Amino acid sequence: MPHSALVDLVGRVLAGRYRLLAPIGAGGSGRVYLADDIRLRRRVAVKVLHSGLAEDAGFLRRFRAEAQIAASLHHPHVMAVYDWGEDDGVPFMVLELLKGGSLRGLLDTGARLTPQQSVHVGRQVAAALRYAHTRGLVHRDVKPANLLFDEHGIVRVADFGLARALAEASWTEPNGTVLGTARYASPEQGEEGRLDGRADLYALGLVLVEACTGTVPLVADTAFGTIAMRSHRGVQAPLELGPLGPVVNRAGRPDPAERFADATGMGSALARAARQLPPPEALPIAGLGDSVDDVEPTRVGRARRQPGSDPFGDETVSEAAASLEIVNESRHAVMRRSAVPVIVGVAIAAMLIAPVALFLSTGAAASVAVPSLVGLKSGPALDAAADKGLGMKVVERRTSDDPRGLIIEQRPGPGAFLGEGDEVRVVVSRGPPPVSIPSIAGLSVTDAQAQLEQLGFVVGIQREFNETIDKDIALRTDPVAGTKKRPESSITVFVSDGPPPVPVPEVAGKSYDEAVATLAAQRLGAARKDVFSDTVTAGTVIGTEPAVGQPAARDSVVTVVVSKGPEMVEVPNVVGMTVEAASTALRDRGLIPDVEDYAPGAIVRAQAPTGGNIVKKNSKVTVFL
Repeated sequence: MPHSALVDLVGRVLAGRYRLLAPIGAGGSGRVYLADDIRLRRRVAVKVLHSGLAEDAGFLRRFRAEAQIAASLHHPHVMAVYDWGEDDGVPFMVLELLKGGSLRGLLDTGARLTPQQSVHVGRQVAAALRYAHTRGLVHRDVKPANLLFDEHGIVRVADFGLARALAEASWTEPNGTVLGTARYASPEQGEEGRLDGRADLYALGLVLVEACTGTVPLVADTAFGTIAMRSHRGVQAPLELGPLGPVVNRAGRPDPAERFADATGMGSALARAARQLPPPEALPIAGLGDSVDDVEPTRVGRARRQPGSDPFGDETVSEAAASLEIVNESRHAVMRRSAVPVIVGVAIAAMLIAPVALFLSTGAAASVAVPSLVGLKSGPALDAAADKGLGMKVVERRTSDDPRGLIIEQRPGPGAFLGEGDEVRVVVSRGPPPVSIPSIAGLSVTDAQAQLEQLGFVVGIQREFNETIDKDIALRTDPVAGTKKRPESSITVFVSDGPPPVPVPEVAGKSYDEAVATLAAQRLGAARKDVFSDTVTAGTVIGTEPAVGQPAARDSVVTVVVSKGPEMVEVPNVVGMTVEAASTALRDRGLIPDVEDYAPGAIVRAQAPTGGNIVKKNSKVTVFL
């Protein structure tokens, strides 16, 4: 089926249930329509795949298996799959309708996310990937077009399982290119073999860079060139990504073994980056505009076309009424032939009116569209329900993947209709079950923090001096090991800063050996430094560096300054020199010239002390002219 032919599906009812109202998006695999679920009377999104795929037996086999798996996923950051099937050669999936648009749509408007907004989005996607990966499902096609937002800006990951089904399809797009894109592919996707979740983490890293900069890293002119480039070069995040940069760089390494081991590790790294950034502003979601709400609801039934009328105009009747009209027409023919009394016609008219009246009476009561509450906290959800005139009944459930207080299910679903004052039943996550805090005593601070964060705890570090435990070794936790706490609870790790510092003792006036012994008694080492001194006897300690009384770390080295006594110099013979030359020669030796009866250019006839004598540096030498 050519792309243009997909537009002709507007108005078609798939599986006798989903009436396609208007196209709201298109991609390489098909087109997405706004649709009415006739049975549950709610708005949904229906993804109709290209009819060419229906001719591929391998695709259909994989599509059925993967769609069933995708429909079993229930997570606040995974797009819900309500139904799937095939209708007269048209494979389709029924999805929850999200009005916030996609990240692709947002970026195409020219908008860019701040690092803190990208981290916020990345953490939600990582949570979805963790949920799917632990169930053995790898997405394979993480990209901005598959990251959608609800009206509150909460992210949903779409098309889980579809990429794997498409990978087995032999169908190509109308332009002859193979279905799919290499823009977000990891290096190993160009090789044969089983992919694991680290390929999704690589793609997520690329998406986060593009969200901030508008550019996908390491893209060549061809798919082959892109994969080849990524096989040899790792992602280098721009500096403007700040704390997000190291997360992206690790996720984007060519060797999967050097990336994050799983989505939990990447999620923890994004959480640490978030703590270094200011809170994110609200996302400027592109949305689907008002077009979704402006589409006229299509009532159940067949169009009765009048001459010159629009086949999809307003003249529609219910299926029940239409079928009864057909019966009525046939019975009138029988009555005309058998001359049945007119009262029979009155009875038949009553048969026609009763179902319609019942439909209208029940429909009028159920007039409030249920809002989407999944992904909200209880307070905002209660407000959203109240705005629609609905109540909310809360049931709590312990879950291993969802944050505490988050709504993870609702009944009825978004878009269904209730009467004003009716209640929406929601399931609120009580969060993961409590986890026993492990003993981390004796581990390095890095290993202790990693072990606790792997369990989902938020870790704080507090250092304290310890006489016996080396620096940077974990001592204990608060709460203590063995205590059960919910993941995301704060845990303080106490880490040794080594022995406390001691004040440098007084060693001036001692010999060097005596000073060494005094310092050793305080667990301080010593290094000797000899200097000249005119006031302290040679071999005697002058002082220390740091100075006496200053704190010094245990086992650190203190410099002991020892006197070499005064510095001695030999007096040069300057007799016969000019007074200027003599003065220069004396100063060069560190002596002070004292000239008697100075006259410019005069010749030195005598000096005291005479040349060859040994004197202290800076001594005075008298010059006679």
